[in-house]
Formats: sequence, C-alpha cells, structure tokens
Amino acid sequence: MIKQIQGNYSAPKVEKEVQEEWASEHAYEKTKQLRENGPRFYFLDGPPYTTGSIHLGTAMNKTVKDILIRYWRMNGYNVRDQPGFDMHGLPIEVQVEKKIGVHSKKQIEEEIGIDNFVKTCQDFAKGLHASMTDAFKQLGVWMDWDHPYQTLKLDYMESAWWTAKRAYERGLLKDSSRVVTWCPRCETALAEAEIDYWDETDPSVMVRFPLKDEKDVSLLIWTTTPWTLPSNMAVAVHPDETYAKVRMSGEKGSEDVIVMKSQAEFVMQKGGYDSFEILEEKVGKDLVGTAYIPPFEIGDGLKRTEYTYKVVDAAYVEKDNTGLVHTAPGFGPDDFETGKRYGLVPFCPVDESGRFTGDFPMMAGKKVKTINEDIIKHLEENGLLYNTSKVKHRYGHCWRCKTPIIYRNTRQWFIDVPKVKDTMLKEVDRVKWTPDWAGAAREKNWVDGARDWCVSRQRYWGIPLPVWECECGEKKVVGQYSELEEGEGYTKGMDTHRPWIDKVTFKCPKCGKDMHRIPDVMDVWFDSGVAAWADLGYPAKKDEFEKWWPPKFIVEAQDQTRGWFYTQLASGVVSFDRAPYDEVMMHGWMLDSKGRKMSKSLGNVVTPEEVIAEYGADALRYYMIMVNAPWEDTAFQKTGPKDAWKVLNTLWNVVNFAAMYMSLDKYEPSEHTLESVKADMRDEDLWMLSRTEKMKKAVTDGIESRELQKVARALTDYIMEDLSRWYLHLIRDRSWDEESTADKTASYYMLHRAIMSTAVALAPICPHISEKVYRAMDGEKLSVHMEDWQKADMSLVNEDLEHSMHLIQNIIEIVATERGKMGSKLRWPLKAIYIRGKDAKVNAAVKVFDEVLAQQGNIKSVDYLPEGGEVIGKDDVEPVPFDEGEIFIDFEITPEIEAEGYARELIRRIQQMRKDMKLNVDEYINVDVKAEPHLVDLFKTWQDHISAEVRAKQIEYTDEPAGDSVKDWDITGKNITIGVTSSKI
Repeated sequence: MIKQIQGNYSAPKVEKEVQEEWASEHAYEKTKQLRENGPRFYFLDGPPYTTGSIHLGTAMNKTVKDILIRYWRMNGYNVRDQPGFDMHGLPIEVQVEKKIGVHSKKQIEEEIGIDNFVKTCQDFAKGLHASMTDAFKQLGVWMDWDHPYQTLKLDYMESAWWTAKRAYERGLLKDSSRVVTWCPRCETALAEAEIDYWDETDPSVMVRFPLKDEKDVSLLIWTTTPWTLPSNMAVAVHPDETYAKVRMSGEKGSEDVIVMKSQAEFVMQKGGYDSFEILEEKVGKDLVGTAYIPPFEIGDGLKRTEYTYKVVDAAYVEKDNTGLVHTAPGFGPDDFETGKRYGLVPFCPVDESGRFTGDFPMMAGKKVKTINEDIIKHLEENGLLYNTSKVKHRYGHCWRCKTPIIYRNTRQWFIDVPKVKDTMLKEVDRVKWTPDWAGAAREKNWVDGARDWCVSRQRYWGIPLPVWECECGEKKVVGQYSELEEGEGYTKGMDTHRPWIDKVTFKCPKCGKDMHRIPDVMDVWFDSGVAAWADLGYPAKKDEFEKWWPPKFIVEAQDQTRGWFYTQLASGVVSFDRAPYDEVMMHGWMLDSKGRKMSKSLGNVVTPEEVIAEYGADALRYYMIMVNAPWEDTAFQKTGPKDAWKVLNTLWNVVNFAAMYMSLDKYEPSEHTLESVKADMRDEDLWMLSRTEKMKKAVTDGIESRELQKVARALTDYIMEDLSRWYLHLIRDRSWDEESTADKTASYYMLHRAIMSTAVALAPICPHISEKVYRAMDGEKLSVHMEDWQKADMSLVNEDLEHSMHLIQNIIEIVATERGKMGSKLRWPLKAIYIRGKDAKVNAAVKVFDEVLAQQGNIKSVDYLPEGGEVIGKDDVEPVPFDEGEIFIDFEITPEIEAEGYARELIRRIQQMRKDMKLNVDEYINVDVKAEPHLVDLFKTWQDHISAEVRAKQIEYTDEPAGDSVKDWDITGKNITIGVTSSKI
C-alpha cells in the first residue's frame, strides 16, 4: 500500500528514522544473508588510523566504498565487507604522548614504563575506534562493524610475523647499518611514505677547506646543513666535469679557490669579488685523492681510512653553487653510498633525540637544528666562511609530529624491494587502475624508483619485529606463535606486544647463550600492508583464505600510491609473488574552498558532523561524488551540500505528490504491469519510460567505469528535469481528475515506475532517502538495498519521442525568454505561436507533442508553417530561431486572454492560502472575493474552472470577505481581498 510521507524533507530526521528501522529490523544482516550464495567478492578496506574524529576526506573514502559495496550486493554478489582500523604506530603514540604530557622516550621508559604506555595506547586506540565506527554509521555506511579487522589483534600480528619470516627465508629481510630518514622528536627511523614536504628557510653557506699541501688554496664547498660539517669526511666532485683553481680578486684582496669551472662567475659574485682568473684546470676525476684540512678537529670517534678528508668522485654532483659537495657519510644517503665506495666509516655524533654526543664536545647535548648559527660563527672566526645567505627549499618533516627530519646512520632492518621490483612492475601492469594513469604513471614510477624498505622502528606501540639475536651474531625469525613454545618466558595466549614479548628468549643453537628479541617494532605501514591475508587470519587459519583470496578491489586516496597501494604490493609479492588486489581505484582529497588542505591551524576545517546536522548524510554523500571525478581533488564549497540537498528535496516533493494522490485513489502498484497499461499510455508516458531506461543505463555505466560524478549528474538531470520539471507537470491534470480512468492509471503506473527506478538507482549513493521513498511507494522487499540492480531495457527507448520532446522543451524555453523581453506574464496565455521547422520532419516531430507545448507553454493555439511560409495578417510578428527552425509568437491580449490570465492569478493565490492553512488536498472550501467590478466580471466567466481547480463549493463576490483566513493581494497592480473557509465533507 502506498504511504504518505511527511510534508517537508528534514534530512536529519529522515535519516535517524531510517537508521533506527535498519537496526530494529536487522536490515544489513538480512541483506547480506540474501546474497550469501552469490558469487564471492572480496573487497578490502584500507584501514584509517584511530587517531581522532573522521574528516571529510575519510567521509569521502567510506562513501565511495559504500556506494560500490551496495552496488555489487544489489548485483547479487556475496561481498566481504569487513572494515579495518590501523591501531598501531606513531599516529597513536604521538596522540597519547600529548594526552599524558610525555616528551621523550626517556620519560616513557624511566617514568611511565613501557607496559603502562603500551596499555594507554591500546585503550586510546580502542576508544577512538568506537567513536569512528559511530561516525561511519551516521554517514550511512553499511559494513560489518561488529567484526572489524584491527591491527592490534594478536591473530593479525601473527600474520604479519609470518610475512616477515617469509621475507627472511627468501633472503629479503636483512639488517644493515646505513643512513635513514630519522625523526629526532619521535626518536625513530621513518620511511619515505612517512615524510611530508613543505618549504623551509635554512642557512646556505660556502666554506673554505684549505688543501693540506697548499694551504693558501681552498676547496670551496656548499651546504644548507652547516650542523653536519663536524661530520665531514670527504668532498665530492663530478668525475667528468672541469674544475678550476680560480683567483678571486676585488677591493678586499684576493684568494685562490677550487670550484667547478662553469660556476666561477657565480662564486665570484657570492664572495663579493670583482673579477676572477682561471689559474689551472682539471677534470674532476683527476682531483680524486687531493687531501684537505677539515673545518673541525675531531677525536678518535671518527675512524680514519685512506680517503678520509680527501676528494672523492660522485656522479650526482650537479652544476650548482660551487660544484663541490660536502660529504658526511653519517648523515646523507648519497654520502653514505659514496663513502662506502671509498671505504669511509660513517661518523654520526648524534643520538636518537637529535642531540650531539660527546664525540663532538663543542656542541655536546645540543639539538642539531639549533646550532647552525654557532657553526657559522665558528667558521667565520676561523676564516673558513666564504659566504652565508638564506635559501628557501623543500624539506622533509615527520608525518605525525611535523618535526624536521634528519638523516642519521643507524642499524635497521630492511626488505630488499629492488630484488622483487621486476615482479612488482609486472603486477602493476596486470592490475586494473582507475584512473589508468594512477598505475601506468604514478604507481609504476614509484615502484621503478624503489629502494630497500626500512621496516624497523625504535618505538613501543606496534607489531614487534619477530627477530631474536644472540651476541654471537646468530639470528632467529619467528613466523607463528607456535614457534614461541620452544622458548623461555612464553605463555600461550599471552600479549605479544612490547614489553611482554621482550621477556621471551631462545637458546642459541650456535653457542648456547640466550637469544633476545631486538627491541624494534615494525613500520606501521607493514601492519596495513599485510591486511589482505592478516584479516583472514592466514596462515594460522586457512579456510577463510581459501574461500576469499585474493581481494578483487581496493580504493584509497591519491597519496596511497606511495603508501598502502605500494606496501601491499611489496608485501604481496614477497609473500605470494603477486599483488594482493586485482583492481585499484584512486580518489582525490577534500580541500577547503580555496584549494588548501584543511587544518586546525588554518581554521578552515569543515567536519562531516556539521554538514550532516544541517543537510543530512545523503546530501553530503551526493555532493562529494557529484562535484568532480572521484580521482580529482575537491575544493569543498559550503553551498555544495545545500545544492545536493535541493535535488533530494525535489525528489521528496515528487514522492509527496505521488503518495498523496495515489493513496487517495487507493492505487495498488502490484496490480499493474507495463503490459497491462501500455495501450493506455500517452506519448508523454512513453517518453518518460524511454528517459527512465536511459537513466538506468547512465547510472550503471557510470558505476562500472567508476566515474561516479556521471552517476550523480545523470540522476540530477533525471530528477530535476525529466521527473520533476516535465513529467510531473505533464500529468498533474490527470492526477487531479476525480474519476479513476485508464488514462489516469497509466500516468500513475509511469510515475510510480519512475520513482521506484530512481530509488533503486539512488540507493547506493543516498541510502536513507532511497529507503524512505521505496517503503512509501510500497516496495516489495524489506529494504531497497535488497533489490536486484535494474538493467536498462533499451527496447523501451524511443529516440523519436525523445527528439520530439527535446524540441518542445527548446521551444518552451525560447518562448519564456521572449515573454520576459515583452513583459508578458507566464500565467497569462499567449494567443498563438507558429512553428516553421527547417523541413516537414521537424514540424511533424513537434506536432507529436503540440498539446504538451500548448499546455506547458500556456499557449491558446499552436499552428505550423511550411518551409518559407509566413504568418498571414501579422506583419509585426518577427521569427525567433529554435534548434531546428523558427517560431513566430503572437502576443496580442484579447478580452478572453485577459479573463483567463486573471483567473489563473486568482487560482494561484487561493492555492497558496490553502497551503498556508495546511488543508488536506481533497478538502473543500468556500471562497469570498473582493475586487473591482471589471475583474469580478472576468472571474465569473471562469467561475466553474476556478472552483474545480481550488475545490471551492462556492465563490462569493463581496465587499467584506470573511473566512478562516483572509488576505489582501496585489495582482498586476490591482488590489484583491480573498477569504477562504474550510468546508469539510
């Protein structure tokens, strides 16, 4: 049975009601159960960090996922839709440190205790997991919220250990001392994907390194990190470039320096000299081995070898600044590799917190980034500073605490990604990417430049690296918990986080001493990188893996090409020699209205909660996919959700109209089929039928191609234009007919079909309003989300009818424009228009809907002229072009047109008063009207029509109108008073 809906579309109220109904009826569970025998579809959710409230980007991400999951389920798939949460790592630790007022690892270990800190991190992550789940539910996302995968769960961690052991067994997991990116605040190594870059201003210095055997000649080096100069061990030159000994001269005197020849003039200017002279030239490789005096005296902490404090060569040296590069193997990846070639032992007098150690007594205990000016002062005082200035350049920062990173030589554990890079590249080619360039360009380029993946972190809250080591050098990697039973200190089911796992030891098979776990935890990106099998409990549990593997689809934001897409790819190839996904979709970011990243510091954050509170979750979801292609960034406009709400409100009003009249007429949708009503359908019904099938196809095509903006735009055009602006207006008079005729039934059938088709097509995008509409329109199933996806029946598409209606719409639009130019009121009928198509076919096409043209254009007469024909007796009527010809408009106002025009104006005011009085649509009224005699005479000629339109039992013309509501109106400059009284039957 058709049910009436509330008059106004209050989205928050509607959505609350729908969510309560879903919960009480177990709609999600029953919908999943309905598809449990369908083809299996393993969707893998990329896990967000449980660090706070969801933001618009998270809302966008989950909306896209929910749209696709609902769509696949409506297509009969048994979709695995387990949500995930990333609950380890620095993102959590930094938040907890702020909460408890901790500023260093020393405080954690000595004051708080690792066990208490880890427990606090765990509680914090679990608490935010609950609040984030509620936020996703408010957004209308249907996932298996009762059974999420969480990276902190012990069975999940065991799968990560298995992957680490798999890498070790394949010779891909190894330890090494090398220079890595380091956060001095978090006191841990970072991967490239954990670094955010923005512009910083740093000192830029040119420094003299006097030659050991020719002290009045200096190598002139350049650096933007003066604090690394105490660790200088060599100077790098390009082997094939020409270098010169140059005499710089000016008012302040002269000096001899060695620079790249092409840079001599630049260096002269920087030194404040007026001229330079080339004294000697050498190719870079001929300078190799040249000894110099370093800028600082360093003690035994720096181990000397053959090339310490000498010139070395490196192909990465550019034609920039002086062309000689200060080389500190303890603080730069390139420097480290160059030093390795020349047997230099890296010197790194900086501890985990970024402070100098006793190996550089002058600055011991000071933070490296704070001593640049002290270093520059020392260089100046010792005559070594050639030039100093400021330079603005891109610099890396810790992704979580925003501290500037440093490079530091430490012992870490790495996965040898370059060894499996070829397989990874082949997998990138195999996988389907949307958009295509996300894989073919962005992901492929990132993989092509892949380096060893540093998977160790010097922190506490994470999956412990499952490596035990003996002082003799013997190592043991544990892949499953059952292997721990061989050790001491293990209890089955114990928490395998730090510090409890650190108490487990093994006897060394080589020397018999105790093997201890190295204290590192794993990179949090490793946690999520193994999600495709860890969420299935593999390999401890093989049944689920064999049932679902591999995942078919993943979707995340564009930054995940170097994040989750990449770490999954690497982990999958290491573990299974394949990518753990078959299709990847990339979406853009949600930015502020000016295209900037939203942040609290900029005060430009818009939260999903505030948008939902005002316009509802459906409007937010609709807007987020409507404005751009999913992979493009969106500059969030606050008017956007309002515009989306207007579309949904229009649909609501259409349904309100349909439900009102269908329920009054006791229309039963189940009693009618297309076959039973088709013979009674007018051309406008068949046109709507054609438009509906095309809408279905456009929506399906858009989802299949992942071009969700096309889905939203197709629905918007259909709801706003085809359904509301045109079809509803075309059938209003049929709906108001007191009799239940076959013609009226045909219009009801088509309107119901259009609304239900819209509800099903809209269901994945706007799940709440589509549910409410579906139920009001007597949907057969418990939920619209249980419906099978509708396939377009292209045999019902009628291009000729659509062409005819397009011409009608075009002509009506032009007539309205011309009316505006002439000051002709829309409610006053036009005397006539004449259609002169470019050929007879055009006239015939328009004639199909000339009654529609007359009705919708408010035109008394529609006539046709042959090609070249003229309007007889109307010399003042000029032709106006339309798409396929010309029209002539007769604006003459006859007494009959004046009477009809005023009658329409009166009807409009009475209808408005009915609405304001909140009268039922079938309620009768009595009307009193006060107007000048001429208007009264005009109204009387249309009395029967006016009475029928407003459901008036009687209309009285009086000087003192009375009624339940009395109101004065100005109609085209004439004062009219109307009184309306309810006259219930």
